[in-house]
Amino acid sequence: MATRLGAKFKRPRWAPSSSPNGRTAGPGRLEDLVIITGFSGAGKSTAMNVFEDAGYFCVDNLPPEMIRTLVELLGHEGSKVERAAVVSDVRGGEYFDQLRAVLEHLPQMGTRYRVLFLDADELTLLNRYKETRRRHPVTPHGSILDGITAERELLEPLKELADAVVDTSGLKASTLRRRIADEFLGRQQTARLSVTFQSFGFKHGPPRDADLVFDVRFLPNPHWEPALRELTGHDRRVLEYVARGGKLDEFYDRIVPLLDFLLPEYKAEGKAHLAIAFGCTGGRHRSVAIAEHLADRYRASDELWIEVGHRDVTRAPERA
Repeated sequence: MATRLGAKFKRPRWAPSSSPNGRTAGPGRLEDLVIITGFSGAGKSTAMNVFEDAGYFCVDNLPPEMIRTLVELLGHEGSKVERAAVVSDVRGGEYFDQLRAVLEHLPQMGTRYRVLFLDADELTLLNRYKETRRRHPVTPHGSILDGITAERELLEPLKELADAVVDTSGLKASTLRRRIADEFLGRQQTARLSVTFQSFGFKHGPPRDADLVFDVRFLPNPHWEPALRELTGHDRRVLEYVARGGKLDEFYDRIVPLLDFLLPEYKAEGKAHLAIAFGCTGGRHRSVAIAEHLADRYRASDELWIEVGHRDVTRAPERA
């Protein structure tokens, strides 16, 4: 098992003085300001959509100095905006120093704010840029890799100031949306626990955001069967091969009671999202079958919201 590494959360920053009801006394009616920042291609637009859907007043690509102006505007008498979210990143030009200065000044304005920083590994960012065919804002006339490297140097000090750092590598947009909503927008204790069953291949590196990791490489490996190599864990023939010998059933006999115990405990603790990862060698056969099986088993529960993700299932299998 491994602890979750993909998201870090700290207490939000509060203005020096608070109202008697515990809320920060700030300009106008503005009660919550979320600053969304991080790497280009890491999912900031998706994050902004989460807050927009929740009724936040949202602004994209806002230069850091304009954040202060926006707060002043929302503080005018008659403003009805209580919650706002802004995306501010390297597209704003002279970015880093100005944003730090603005964040340091906001508490003096009586403004409650939180910072959401979206991260992703280099390969994920490269692939996303290739898919969109867009230029990197830091190096519009250079290589994407150079842009990512330069951006990382600019953002690393700011990352330390964030209230939440979320690694979006390997996350589907729907999973990212739910994770941000769960952690930032809050849910009642009676709300369902969001559980993601993930598959991955150890040869491609461990998952970066898993709460629990299980190694299933002890099961028969379909990769060594030429007729099964090109298939995935979604195919019944692969499942039958993995289940031969009875070890898979023995695994389920042990892990299901464990999860039956853990899931209610995590929910009672107030945990909003739980990522459970299963790893085999290549991430295409055994781990996929197991993630799908357990997702199907728990999907009927009214206490859980189940999602499935397969990080490496689309990778081409290596020839034996």
